[in-house]
Amino acid sequence: MAGPPPGNLSLQERLMRIAQTLQFAWFVGHVAVLVATLKYIFNFVTFSYNTRGARFSYRTAFLFATITYGIVVYKGYRARLRQNRSTGFFALIGDENVQYLIMAFIWLFSPVKVSLAVLPFSVYSVFHVATYTRANLLPALQGPQPAGPDGRPKSTGLHQTIGDFVKEYYDQSMFLVALLEISLWVRILISVIFFRRGSWILFALYTAFIRARFSQSPFVQSGVSQLVSRVDAIAANQQAPPQVRAAWETIKGFGRQATEATDLSRYAGGKLSGGNPSGPSGSAGTSSSASGLNTSTSSNTFGQRKSQ
Repeated sequence: MAGPPPGNLSLQERLMRIAQTLQFAWFVGHVAVLVATLKYIFNFVTFSYNTRGARFSYRTAFLFATITYGIVVYKGYRARLRQNRSTGFFALIGDENVQYLIMAFIWLFSPVKVSLAVLPFSVYSVFHVATYTRANLLPALQGPQPAGPDGRPKSTGLHQTIGDFVKEYYDQSMFLVALLEISLWVRILISVIFFRRGSWILFALYTAFIRARFSQSPFVQSGVSQLVSRVDAIAANQQAPPQVRAAWETIKGFGRQATEATDLSRYAGGKLSGGNPSGPSGSAGTSSSASGLNTSTSSNTFGQRKSQ
């Protein structure tokens, strides 16, 4: 992503230079996602999640998620055109930023409201906001810093704290996102079992999303593997009826066949884009890969309704 403005400018000029970029709009969008999510969480824990204010916060979170990922997809599409890369359907749908844009749009307008759905987007936004603040906002506010022994500008306390936070908690947070997404799929499946209105369509769409995430994210693969291992242990228990073990083996066999049949890379002619293990970039830079938000600390910097 673009660096901070030149240090020889005044504070006002540096801030104006930042505020005029599309990347700043992307940053503001992620801040709005976090604010709306926190407001909705407050409504949820105070048992007021069906109020008008809670519904507004829920929709607002997905509105700004749609805007932020829309910016990334737009920049990524322009980069593809400049580089003469494929812009066909499978090339675009294989981009994880496109996948998250579609899901944010679906959640925004879905008649089914699932509170859990806001959390994966908000976790990504935490790291997007932290990374942009460290790489762009702090340098613009603080101005030029004296150089250290290695010739690089010295890191301030807050700059170093943010970098340490990202470095220490990033992988754990991405695994948390994977577990949240898998839990959300199970949550929607329960709605299908109980014949909740609109749940079938949502289940089909979210299953396609999870399938794409499984093919691209080692964190999702690890989460699914742990879930399967736990059910394997339950089914292998001697107290489990034989019918349960047989049913579980049938489900696993069907899952393997469905996974092979829905491997988009077979149709896209190779590995899908956006397969970086760090998740969707959400970056407003020209790269559409998950490493679009890159800092010196880490190269893997991130990417209604009736309540049920």
